Amino acid sequence: MANFAKSHVPQFSVDVYQNEYLPEGGREVNAIVTVTATGGGTIGSAVAASVYAPGHGPSAAVAIMVDCSGSMDYPPTKMRNARDATAAAIDTLRDGTHFAVIGGTHVAKEVYPGSGRLAVADARTREEAKQALRRLSAGGGTAIGTWLRLADRLLSSADVGIRHGILLTDGRNEHESPEDLRAALDECAGRFTCDARGVGTDWEVKEVTGIASALLGTADIVADPAGLAADFTQMMEAAMGKEVADVALRVWTPVGTTIKYVKQVAPTVEELTGRRTEAGPRAGDYPTGSWGDESRDYHLCVEVPAAGLGQEMLAARVSLVVPQSGGTSRSSAAESGGGTVQNLGAQGLVRAVWTDDMAASTSINPQVAHYTGQAELAQAIQQGLDLRKAGDFDGATAKLGRAVQLASASGNADTAKLLAKVVDVVDAATGTVRLKAKVEEADEMTLETRSTKTVRVKK
Repeated sequence: MANFAKSHVPQFSVDVYQNEYLPEGGREVNAIVTVTATGGGTIGSAVAASVYAPGHGPSAAVAIMVDCSGSMDYPPTKMRNARDATAAAIDTLRDGTHFAVIGGTHVAKEVYPGSGRLAVADARTREEAKQALRRLSAGGGTAIGTWLRLADRLLSSADVGIRHGILLTDGRNEHESPEDLRAALDECAGRFTCDARGVGTDWEVKEVTGIASALLGTADIVADPAGLAADFTQMMEAAMGKEVADVALRVWTPVGTTIKYVKQVAPTVEELTGRRTEAGPRAGDYPTGSWGDESRDYHLCVEVPAAGLGQEMLAARVSLVVPQSGGTSRSSAAESGGGTVQNLGAQGLVRAVWTDDMAASTSINPQVAHYTGQAELAQAIQQGLDLRKAGDFDGATAKLGRAVQLASASGNADTAKLLAKVVDVVDAATGTVRLKAKVEEADEMTLETRSTKTVRVKK
């Protein structure tokens, strides 16, 4: 069992990459904001006290949701691999972590510890939990919203800083309506983060990626059930490495300035614009979830009032905040007008300067150009696969060809390899491709699931 305890909450830094120069009449300002969290810093006793249990790393609670629907018996090895993977995840829990295991069918059942409680990880409870896994058997339907609601009830019972779910499914969410699942996700958003995995090839990519997106977690395919244990171990190690929850990107803009969009662009593309909660005069918070030692990039686009040549202005100020209560929910900060947060002490400034120097005002910042391409790459893949499924092979060829071109130009080798399993690449530089006549379902689903993964720009 790995020891992930650290002595301090991470220290955050913010770097802004942009071309601040606008031509006369120019109004759109783009910036890439890089946020980096590094261990060993201190960010104030209020946050530290709320996030850390005495003598441990950050206090955490984890709910593991395992699909137990009837299809998990086909083949029988799938259920066995799911049990083994859950056991491996339990072995990875840090001592003192609160945890529960949920069996999911058309209803959600507590597998361990039961009675609406969470267990606290130590040698005894880990062994008890693994014994309880032997009782997992396949049978019934799939209603993922019920699993999430039970996870929320259990996780909210613990006074901890980090709340996280791991969800495994092998099939489509056929026993509740899409509206029911969306309502459950809306209820759980901001209350815990969740990684979602689809095993095999009988599940719906947009359902699994939608769950992870709504709950600020990761999504992936495990095409071969034999790979589940390694994947679950890695997911749990990542969860145990998180040190502070509910971090929000706070963007302040001056009068007359409009935010066009805010999106995460690395390590994955994630649209955040519609998730804004108001945080006082001309400021809004965009949720980013839990952080450990890591770095992420965000694309901020704002529209500023027109100004004369030689004038300059502050177009936006970006900072990082976290609830002082340490992981209640982002809605609590919104309800109080942003008053119950602590600023993490890192900020970046986005500027606008009007100039008649054409060379300065027309050059595109390399970071902005790179991530604009990465966002287009993700969209081209998703549109191309949708067109292919709909039988529009000319449209699919054009979109997937553009994706090949973008992946090649940006050095996104992983995505290029996945694309090459769906199309025959004639010329990557021009995006000339042919659709493959036969594509393995697992290869198509892997490409769709991982389409939003980006490569960092070489700074």
